[in-house]
Amino acid sequence: MAVRIITDSASDISQEKAKEWGITVLPLKVRFGDEEFLDGVTLSSTDFYKKLVETDEIPKTSQISPFDYSEEFRKADEAGDELIYFSLSSGVSGSYQSACIAAGDFSDNIHIVDTKQFCISEYVIVQRAVQLRDQGLNAKEIVDTITPELKKAHVIAVFDTLEYLKLGGRISSAAAFAGNILMIKPVITIEDGVVKVIGKARGSKNGHNMLMEFVKKTGGIDYDKPTCLAYSGFSDEMLKKYVEDSKALYEGHENDIQYAVAGATIGTYTGPGAIALAYFEK
Repeated sequence: MAVRIITDSASDISQEKAKEWGITVLPLKVRFGDEEFLDGVTLSSTDFYKKLVETDEIPKTSQISPFDYSEEFRKADEAGDELIYFSLSSGVSGSYQSACIAAGDFSDNIHIVDTKQFCISEYVIVQRAVQLRDQGLNAKEIVDTITPELKKAHVIAVFDTLEYLKLGGRISSAAAFAGNILMIKPVITIEDGVVKVIGKARGSKNGHNMLMEFVKKTGGIDYDKPTCLAYSGFSDEMLKKYVEDSKALYEGHENDIQYAVAGATIGTYTGPGAIALAYFEK
């Protein structure tokens, strides 16, 4: 009996990485005006950011339907396999509830986990499940191991601009204008399943320092579990600068870090130029 692991594209796990890990990533839908795309399938991260910077209207994402979940669950059920679906936070999407509805039609071998995260903090949780699967654990053992670890998964990100928070209606035009003039960069995390602003940095250097302080405050990085760094947009220049400025944090663990590009779920609000770190605390 094999263990199938499924997640969604809000995790920022690419289709290429999914193939490498032997998992399935179900795409959310992204709509620019009248055009609809499958996140990471018919719309690459590069094309997403190209469209994002060319539009004055914020794109819309939509959750995965119960039917789409049922199709995947049926494949596992008919093959006699166990399946775990790691959902993006129920605090920002109805995908978890849709998956639970779909799972009700199948055997107890279908497990649904609300990660309470999205973006690369969901990424590291899924990668942790892959680690445990490859160690030979069955689905229930994986779920039982990961569930208490969820509260130790963290993400922290520094946005380069307030423009897309303004377009998304998260802040006023006046606040975005003043923040951009003053080079204010919001520092955010995900807490209790929703986005929380934990600081406002004056410039990139101060933002990097706030990332370092956040890691220290949470007890440091557990490098026995997955760690991931990500950037949004077309260039990883800011991320490289952060890694160089923060090398003491990663010294000796450079090969333990995964890298990703933030996709549509979070990129809609960050715009290009954001950086993020996800990890499990010690």
